[in-house]
Amino acid sequence: MKLGLKFGLDTLSKENLQFAQQMGVTHIVVHSPHLGNEGVLDYFELLRMKKFIDSFGLKLCAIENLPGDHMHPITHATPERDVQLAKVCASIENMGKIGIPILGYYFSLAGVSGHWRAYESGGGRGGAGLKSFDYSLVKDAPPIVDEPVSVAEMWERLAYFLERVVPVAENAGVKLAAHQDDPPAETLFGTGRLLTNHDAMQRLIDLVPSPSNGLEFCQGTVAEMGPDKAISAVRRFAAQGKIFYVHFRNVRGGFPKFDEVFIDEGDVNMIAALKAYRDAGYDGVITPDHTPRVIGDEPYGHRGRAFALGYIRAGMQALELLD
Repeated sequence: MKLGLKFGLDTLSKENLQFAQQMGVTHIVVHSPHLGNEGVLDYFELLRMKKFIDSFGLKLCAIENLPGDHMHPITHATPERDVQLAKVCASIENMGKIGIPILGYYFSLAGVSGHWRAYESGGGRGGAGLKSFDYSLVKDAPPIVDEPVSVAEMWERLAYFLERVVPVAENAGVKLAAHQDDPPAETLFGTGRLLTNHDAMQRLIDLVPSPSNGLEFCQGTVAEMGPDKAISAVRRFAAQGKIFYVHFRNVRGGFPKFDEVFIDEGDVNMIAALKAYRDAGYDGVITPDHTPRVIGDEPYGHRGRAFALGYIRAGMQALELLD
């Protein structure tokens, strides 16, 4: 398994890539890069970004999420959907030519939202800042769409997307990795949600069978579906070769009410989870995610991320000693 770290374009700097090197990271994920103004990830901008990361001896393993305007016509099924789908296909082809092997995506209208606490209010060990969710606080919140969108309609939109994009990705040598719905509420703000349980994740995989159709496995979100079943989900999907990369985080509680806590104190045994990945044959990238905010930290959260990276790296090395 390989240790990864995620940056946005605003944090993809020399200093932060040196930080990644110092922490033992080998692989980089770049989140929502807006590269070009035509709804396409520009070939030369992608190439320059990859070469910059390469110069630190690190590997760009994934683009995580296209910019919002690239996906909005598709997820909202606007009249411009087919035009933008063609542009997404062009982005995937550019990624393939440059050698960026994974495109993570989140097929959702509401996105990651509804958390009543998002780091600023403490709540964690020693006053660390956590993200926390309580469905009772948001179940009656105003909708974000003019007309409710059902779960069934969202599945139709996802199928329309995958049927057109997966063949292009397979031909380009790029894997499409779907993120689970965080929080895993079936509906949120008047919108249907898709990947809210294990069987729904399997449904996506089976919808368009392909080596290029799989999961960006957010273990924290999967744990929100039921912490006692998170490791069984690791085994189920890793054994199929359908986990393309991992967000490795822990939670206390589960939907409808949970806290995103330090990696070592949640309800999931994270060393057992690492062992499950290894035993199922997973050899991909594992990145920390949603790390609690630590006192004295910088906006990027270097201290919180360093704690998580050290924990993951130590766990990987311990498993190697047991082989």
